Amino acid sequence: MNYETFLEQLSTEEISAVIGALVGLTFGIFAQQSRFCLRAACVEFWRGQTGKKFAIWLLAFGAAMLATQYFIEMGAIDTGQIRQLNNAGSMSGAIIGGLLFGGGMVLAGGCASRLLVLSATGNMRTMVAGLVVTIVAQASLTGGLSPLREEISSWWLVDGNSRSFSAWLPPYGGLLLGAAFLLFALWFAKRHEVNKWWSIAAMVTGLSVALGWLLTSWQASNSFDIVQVQSVSFTGPSADTLMGLINQPYLPLNFNVGLVPGVFLGSLLAALVTREFKWQQFTQDSGFTRFFIGAVLMGFGGMLAGGCAVGAGVTGGVMLVITAWVALFSMWIGAGVMDWVVDRKADELKAAAEAARLATENMPEFAQAPDLVRVN
Repeated sequence: MNYETFLEQLSTEEISAVIGALVGLTFGIFAQQSRFCLRAACVEFWRGQTGKKFAIWLLAFGAAMLATQYFIEMGAIDTGQIRQLNNAGSMSGAIIGGLLFGGGMVLAGGCASRLLVLSATGNMRTMVAGLVVTIVAQASLTGGLSPLREEISSWWLVDGNSRSFSAWLPPYGGLLLGAAFLLFALWFAKRHEVNKWWSIAAMVTGLSVALGWLLTSWQASNSFDIVQVQSVSFTGPSADTLMGLINQPYLPLNFNVGLVPGVFLGSLLAALVTREFKWQQFTQDSGFTRFFIGAVLMGFGGMLAGGCAVGAGVTGGVMLVITAWVALFSMWIGAGVMDWVVDRKADELKAAAEAARLATENMPEFAQAPDLVRVN
């Protein structure tokens, strides 16, 4: 049986779910292996320690942009059917939502995609945080938080014709930009001696985003039914999947229903094969409060920004969507501020306390006779 005969036996919804599962498996396996994480990249960047984690994010983004723009130039992806490029968007939502999401991912230990990937490796902390993100995202979409989201989104709207900056670029400008971005990422990764397997895995992670755009566009152009052209995102799809499981005995099949379980399964398989699966629970040091607050900020911020660090930052960014780039930039700012306020100051206090302890151990006479020590 060839693949065409196989596809003829499936409904439009089933094909969408299969595509979502394929893209999700690819993303899950290679995101787990590459340690792809925007939060880690942001912390490195803002602490002036840019290295492997920042390089991995650059490689994924560069590969996603180059491949996506190549498919667009070849006519394999129809940008006229992409919602982010043709519907009105919110600049205020991108800015405020991005700031909230960026701060939240620092507190929660990872962005929405990273939480899903890590939860499949046995990390119960990220699983709980991911569930909170999903619940808050649903409340922001249709529940009690939706009026606030709609109000903030209405402050600064841009129409569909103003959401892409591809028109500002020369012919093949997007393709050239993607190539330049990837070449820089490769140079940066080599300079910081990133493991070759991590580099390959990071690029395949980015290619899975382009694969999502390519396959859903292919289905849309070959189906009699209306098919949404989309790619990898997590805040909205995770909420849809969870609410479907709660409210209905059977999940209505679509791309997102295949994507989320696919990512989880892919990450689980990768962790088991490489023996990286390990149960991790909340401890006194890790705490629960910061994870909960971070997850709430990400759930609301992600829906307000129009997507998570992957959904808006990468999937929308490689399509040259202006609001996606603004959201991504805001996430970087939000992460830097939160890291400085919460973690960096705490690290400095711990370092000072450790230095004082070592100094006391090396000068026991001062510890025994503190009255002899004077401060001038």
